[in-house]
Amino acid sequence: MFLGLRTAIYPVADLAAATDWYVQVLGQQPYFYQPFYVGFSVGGFELGLIPADSASTQGPQPLWGVADIDEAFQRLVALGASLLDPIVDVGEGIKVAAVTDPFGNRLGIIQNPHFDPASAS
Repeated sequence: MFLGLRTAIYPVADLAAATDWYVQVLGQQPYFYQPFYVGFSVGGFELGLIPADSASTQGPQPLWGVADIDEAFQRLVALGASLLDPIVDVGEGIKVAAVTDPFGNRLGIIQNPHFDPASAS
């Protein structure tokens, strides 16, 4: 049985450059750093980076929660991400968007006023 999102893993060709970029995006250092995997703890979940030959915006599409999607989206673009899916209000106060990180991966964000962080376990 699934217990909820634990980890979203992004393949990157340049692990060091991707680590530096995600340090800027997340405002924190990784808690785990090895040549085969870099892990960041983000609100009780994990964003992981693995070395790979290529990245893609296809495949799994996790959404990372943000408090202000407009601010978060602008910050991601300012840090070098490019527009993939614009901010869309999908109803009931929930907004989603996605960018392509500088390494070719889809990075989705969501502003969801109904999400209760205490329910994440």
